[in-house]
Amino acid sequence: MTTAFTHARVLTAHGWRDDLAVLVEDGRITALLPNGHAAVHAAQAEDLAGALLVPGFIDVQVNGGGGALFNAAPTVEAIRTIGAAHRRFGTTGFLPTLISDSMEVMRAALAAVEQAFEEGVPGLLGIHLEGPYLAPARKGVHDPKWFHAPGEEELALLCAPHRGVRLLTLAPERVPHETIARLAAAGVLVNAGHTAADHATTRAALAAGVRGFTHLFNAMTPFGSREPGVVGAALDDPGSWCGLIVDGCHVHPASLRAAIAAKPRGKMLLVTDAMPPVGAADPSYVLNGETITVKDGICRTADGVLAGSALDMASAVRNAVQLLGLPLDEAVRMASSYPADFLGLGASHGRIAVGCRADLVVMDADCRVQHSWIGGVAMQEPALPK
Repeated sequence: MTTAFTHARVLTAHGWRDDLAVLVEDGRITALLPNGHAAVHAAQAEDLAGALLVPGFIDVQVNGGGGALFNAAPTVEAIRTIGAAHRRFGTTGFLPTLISDSMEVMRAALAAVEQAFEEGVPGLLGIHLEGPYLAPARKGVHDPKWFHAPGEEELALLCAPHRGVRLLTLAPERVPHETIARLAAAGVLVNAGHTAADHATTRAALAAGVRGFTHLFNAMTPFGSREPGVVGAALDDPGSWCGLIVDGCHVHPASLRAAIAAKPRGKMLLVTDAMPPVGAADPSYVLNGETITVKDGICRTADGVLAGSALDMASAVRNAVQLLGLPLDEAVRMASSYPADFLGLGASHGRIAVGCRADLVVMDADCRVQHSWIGGVAMQEPALPK
């Protein structure tokens, strides 16, 4: 059966269109046709009554949601819970993210992702390992007791054949650049993050295979006049991607606007760095044995250290418009098309275009999500907690 999504304001690759229907069959977009076309009338109609129809959001850094923290429960059920929580806010593709932990937990997380693919958990695209090959000087909320350089056993595990995308954040001054090249050659996407590297070291790591930067500005050497640092290397490099946490706290809006202006279009992507309170009634969670409570929408430790975020992707898009002054279509692309390109999935995800997966989100002009579909299947989520 073909479904026709009609009477929506559709974000296409060429901008907004008010006159097109999106036809979906077997989980793929098969055509974009005028609403009055005969093929549209012959299909099962999904009348969207003037709402916005956009590509589903893709979050490459999501630690938790729905009360679940991937580190605390590296299981299929936790992945399922996190995905369901974030779908309420338009995320139809995600990488469950494991911050620095023991080798035992890493193995469990990798195994859980493989099993979740077997079970068809909706929206799962792979895994993001944020650490443990990081710099103590830029540890953030990570526990430095887990920090080390990867040994041969770990490299064999990381480079082994796997399903989906495997993203690894590391500090390039802590890992030999030959190792970075080996990881990249094995299909691992390598990001720089939680790093005290200087500009020259970062440039060499980019040449070795670093693909992007995890939460630009946060937990890395800043942009200086005589030492450009990691931030300077990121902004000066046209080929790499940068994740941005746009919550009004992690990075000042002026810094974000300057960074976006410095990079070629398409190289900045929105991330949430979300923690368990997203989509959950409980505003608190435990990380590294410490209870962290969300206050004024911000997650901090008792010492004031930022501990992930309570951000959802719909809010990130809204903030990109309201705080940064971006057009809504560009903010949506930063949450969909550009992350898909970063992950190497641009031909199949992140766009409303013929041949792409029907990962779709309906929202109003204020970015309030009304419905979502993954592979053409409507996602029915429980009501948000009061």
